[in-house]
Amino acid sequence: MNSADQVLARTYAGASNPSRIGVESAARGVEQSAELALREAGLQRSVITAVGAGLAGTAKPDMRERMRGALQKCFPGAAVIILTDLEAALAAAGEGPAIVLVVGTGSAAFGRDAEGEIARAGGFGPSSSDHGSAYDIGKRAIAAAIQERRGGADSALGRQILAHLRCSEWPVVQHRAQTMPDEIFPPIFPVIAAAADSGDATAQRILVSAAQEVSSLVADVADRLHLRETQFMLAKIGGTIGRSHFFDAQIDAALKLAVPSAQIGKLRISPAEAAALAAKEADVG
Repeated sequence: MNSADQVLARTYAGASNPSRIGVESAARGVEQSAELALREAGLQRSVITAVGAGLAGTAKPDMRERMRGALQKCFPGAAVIILTDLEAALAAAGEGPAIVLVVGTGSAAFGRDAEGEIARAGGFGPSSSDHGSAYDIGKRAIAAAIQERRGGADSALGRQILAHLRCSEWPVVQHRAQTMPDEIFPPIFPVIAAAADSGDATAQRILVSAAQEVSSLVADVADRLHLRETQFMLAKIGGTIGRSHFFDAQIDAALKLAVPSAQIGKLRISPAEAAALAAKEADVG
């Protein structure tokens, strides 16, 4: 983004959640994305005056400061501002009352009322939240597949999961799920999404439950901000959105029941643009 707020390049790189992959790895992910953008725009790193990063896993002040310090080393002389992914998404919604529902590896809702008061539900990791997320959906699907296997044979969904994970035995899947769950549960979401779209009853049951879970996050935020009787903008983002016609329809239906006053729409700009603008404002300040 240049001084006139024009986007010069958009690129994609690897993971950047420091709470999941570590600060150094997350910083490398941001740095790689920046390098790709600079290359596409034909610019040198020395021209960067401000860096804005909207990153999951940076809600805690100490982690946010550690990440800021790591990026400061990558971009010396530049103003660095760290936002959580939720803060960046809400900023991207524009002004006025709004709630952003994030349904990706994790799940959360983050909102703001007309006075600027904010509230959050979910997004604290799989041990205590993230209900209805890709992680949660994958965990439920594997549990269901193992239960069905005890009946004598693998279900169609179970066979598809094993094939996707390149495993032939459930004990191997269970062991890997215990030691590296992030590499087992979220990655099988596309399998479940495709199965649900094809009419698989187990996959559909899991996604119906997940849709109800994530809609309850929005209802919680709407109640705390007293938005139920007021029209507000509601945006859905995250890696599971737009991947399954069935899941998208279930989420929309659950949201219409939970918060009928919400106007479901799209973010005004991307969260990355919102983070860049916040960095520019910090640099000017």
